[in-house]
Amino acid sequence: MAPADVVDVLNELIQVSEDGAQGFRVCGEDADDLQLRTFFANRARSCAAAADELRDLVRSYGGEPARAGGWGGALHRRWIDVRALISGRGDGAVLEECLRGEEVALESYRRALGSSLPPDAHDIVERQYRGVWRNWEQVRNLHAQYREL
Repeated sequence: MAPADVVDVLNELIQVSEDGAQGFRVCGEDADDLQLRTFFANRARSCAAAADELRDLVRSYGGEPARAGGWGGALHRRWIDVRALISGRGDGAVLEECLRGEEVALESYRRALGSSLPPDAHDIVERQYRGVWRNWEQVRNLHAQYREL
């Protein structure tokens, strides 16, 4: 895979990670439960750190890290719309929307892992994919708990 193609794949994941950070922040602001607010804040920091790691990797391939806009910007706008929908609907609704966002992130990481990334980039993307998977599992489990309440 040419370096420019590697940069394109990584830049998409930067946007996904930034959207995840924003999405978790929004969910944290809309959650009623303090434990959920803390969980969402931690996940937001984790997504932001993943984006920073990917930015460094993009630079190592001679690329310019992604900024707002494009597909990632569309996801961000979706989170803004979602916020309006879930406001006042309770923690179950917040978790449901968060789960949808993590499903989008999982699919993006799967696509990236299916490309021919060089070993160093593949290792980082695979490790981050496992983190997204853990986020998805945790949100899914929390969603099930809060639905039962």
